Amino acid sequence: MDCCQTKPHFLIIGGGSAAFSAAIQAIELGARVTVINAGLPVGGTCVNVGCVPSKTLIRAAEGLYRAQTQRFAGIHTQGRLTDFSALIEQKNQLIANLRQTKYLNILKDSPDFQLVEARARFVDARTVEANGQRFTADKILIATGARTRIPNIKGLDKVKYLTNETAYQLSNVPESLIILGGNFIGLENAQLFARLGSRVTVVEMLPRILPAEEPEIAEEITRQFQEEGIRVITGARVHAVTQAGDRVTLELEVGKQVQQITAKSLWIATGRHPNTDSLNLENTAVQRDENDFIQVNDYLETHDPNIFAAGDVIGDPMFVYTAAYEGKLAAINALSPERRPRRYDPLPWVVFTDPQVAGVGMDETRARKEEFEAQSVTLPLSEVPRALAARDTRGFIRLVRDVKTDRLLGARIVAPEAGELVMMLSLAIMEKWTVKQLSEMLFPYLTLSEGIKLAALSFYKDVHALSCCAG
Repeated sequence: MDCCQTKPHFLIIGGGSAAFSAAIQAIELGARVTVINAGLPVGGTCVNVGCVPSKTLIRAAEGLYRAQTQRFAGIHTQGRLTDFSALIEQKNQLIANLRQTKYLNILKDSPDFQLVEARARFVDARTVEANGQRFTADKILIATGARTRIPNIKGLDKVKYLTNETAYQLSNVPESLIILGGNFIGLENAQLFARLGSRVTVVEMLPRILPAEEPEIAEEITRQFQEEGIRVITGARVHAVTQAGDRVTLELEVGKQVQQITAKSLWIATGRHPNTDSLNLENTAVQRDENDFIQVNDYLETHDPNIFAAGDVIGDPMFVYTAAYEGKLAAINALSPERRPRRYDPLPWVVFTDPQVAGVGMDETRARKEEFEAQSVTLPLSEVPRALAARDTRGFIRLVRDVKTDRLLGARIVAPEAGELVMMLSLAIMEKWTVKQLSEMLFPYLTLSEGIKLAALSFYKDVHALSCCAG
């Protein structure tokens, strides 16, 4: 008998970060792995139509914006977009390289790995059919990801609209753009395309953008958007969408006022919908919630003991790094005697606007709901020497502590490169550091990270009255 036939067969449906993280872990555990992927190319949302294209284009647009808005006296610079197609081609080359080096090449030489490019459907809890072929496995992982959720708006089905799945292949920058949705994806792309030359309007149904966060964060980003000419409409109910020629019109109700806004292009960024509709899950015991996300327990097991699920298909938190974590964990729980529950806390996150928004742990409101005696301080970036030297004092650093223990409970940062600051605070929460410990650490002067020390000191003293470098 071939030795490989004694190895457990782990079948994975999907080709993104959760799928390949699971595949790598499964092979390390001695399994044979079949990955069946359809829809987006290998690499999934992040590499092909999400994190990678958006962040490289955001950096490009930021460079253009910096050239056009010089902050220092005696320096005059100019910048203009001369060839959008060249920018898109450069982005495409990056995607192709990452897809090859970080996905396709990783397991291509493994005798225990098979990649099948086809759409998978369940025959039963142990059998999947793809491209006319049936695959039977010991354990199966669903990691099919999610796509843009399209809202039920009158006339939307008759209008050409963009999503993150299509927008990064545009041949030209839209002259004007309405973005429906004021959360991570909508805000990042609103600023990106505004900086490349679009007249952008953001429309959000809830009372503020970034609705899950504290109002001061929305106010800071709204202020920056307005300075850049980006219109932000909140508390808006969209009644209808129409298209006449090359222009799209939205009929909105804001308060009790009905108004119309028009643009050349419309972008839908109203959340994510799981890719579960073509899997024939009715042939299994797998259950979905009211929004079609697959239900799993803490071990990423579905209601069917042979089937696991990971990544965006199971819902929040929908980040590429949590998907990879879940995929690895699902493989461990499916194929080894060890059982590990998923644990996200502390979970750092970043919104790649400019200034960036980053957070980890609890804000003060949640901390109080969790019955902590919570206290927060907010340090404006105007108190951080690095920000003063860079002539960029937009934003703040907010820390939340438990008064009884002095432990750090959470942080919210609005700042240029806030994402580079949040990991230290994530580590501090994970290791149960006190705010006093943070305040007594040595931070290099004229670094943005020094703001963490100054924010920690703010619990005990007026940092405005301190000399430079004072501890």
